[in-house]
Amino acid sequence: MKAFAHFIIALAVAALVMLAFRGLAFTVCTIGGNALAPVFERGDRVLVNRWSYGLRTGRKGSIFNYGRICRRDIKRGDIVAFDSPADSLSGVFICRCKAVPGDTIATASGTVIVPGLATCADGNYYWMESINRKDSADSRLFGFVPESNIIGRVCMVVYNHDDTQPFYTGYNTNRLLLLTEH
Repeated sequence: MKAFAHFIIALAVAALVMLAFRGLAFTVCTIGGNALAPVFERGDRVLVNRWSYGLRTGRKGSIFNYGRICRRDIKRGDIVAFDSPADSLSGVFICRCKAVPGDTIATASGTVIVPGLATCADGNYYWMESINRKDSADSRLFGFVPESNIIGRVCMVVYNHDDTQPFYTGYNTNRLLLLTEH
């Protein structure tokens, strides 16, 4: 009986460590569309580094004020995961950062030109865009993304699974542990 209690305690500690690691260091997000093709495909499970721009503390609706521990700048060209800034949309979005604070932008026929007219300069706002522009949800739909919504940088594809298949089939072995370009 004593060995069983040690096993349960070890299992509980391992689960707590795993949850803390996943919640504080990394998270896995699923690519649900083809807006980032050919870099990412539908069904890719990507690893997001929560520490890439500093650990986010507090957020909208939280009792804690927003801040970042060990803050680092988000760079133009980074592929980042962020919470939707629009009230009408929910979930985590993954896009490429096209404009950072201090940049100015203009949209002409869906193209972002830096410099241009509207500005990101007032505070910590970013312009995010998908690679494939057709039917994608990005800053052209919901506007600037505040830094407080940014979760972290996408660092690798962990695996790809076709969600129309059972969990034990439908894996694409060519998309296993792929590092992203940065």
